[in-house]
Amino acid sequence: MIAGFLALRLYSVLGKRTGHEQPLPKPAEERIAPAPMQRTIDMKPEVREVANRAVDARAEAGLRSVIAADPTFDVAQFLDGAKSAYRMVLEAFWKGDEETLAWLAEDDVRAGFAEAIAARTQAGHVLDNRLVAVERASIVDATVEGKLARITVRFDADIAAVTRDTDGNVVAGSMTDAVETHDVWTFARKLRSDDPNWKLVETDEA
Repeated sequence: MIAGFLALRLYSVLGKRTGHEQPLPKPAEERIAPAPMQRTIDMKPEVREVANRAVDARAEAGLRSVIAADPTFDVAQFLDGAKSAYRMVLEAFWKGDEETLAWLAEDDVRAGFAEAIAARTQAGHVLDNRLVAVERASIVDATVEGKLARITVRFDADIAAVTRDTDGNVVAGSMTDAVETHDVWTFARKLRSDDPNWKLVETDEA
């Protein structure tokens, strides 16, 4: 039942096209300047929204390759799902929930988490962390190699971090002061496969 829930959860949040997707900004050579609009002198300037700030310029070409290979992929939906996955992975790691991590991350990443959990347990430490907010999530890279798509997301978040001993005493950190964190995570998925889930394949600090 847990496996089924996680698969459904990830499918619902990562990369399913909704029909309300925003197109990627076009390369400079494809952009055509719109004809100037005549306006009276007292008309207020029109406020225009800047191009999608959630996608780094270097990732645009890669994302077009992902969309070309999988037309159902939606950037906005993927980012919403990536933020949910970020929270789910962090909370599972903090709780030492290796079963959940096995569904969210590939073997190499899961093994790294498991090693850190084991070291923490051996030291008699318990994490009492809380993800206060994900201030920003942006796609900084995207590639398609064969049938494998990889998308890298930068997360800027505030985390309240506390480490306690087995008696509940605070060893380090504070629940009243949130710490700014900057992580770069890469998710991957085999395009057009029966498995719709994106999995965490790499983690790093920004």
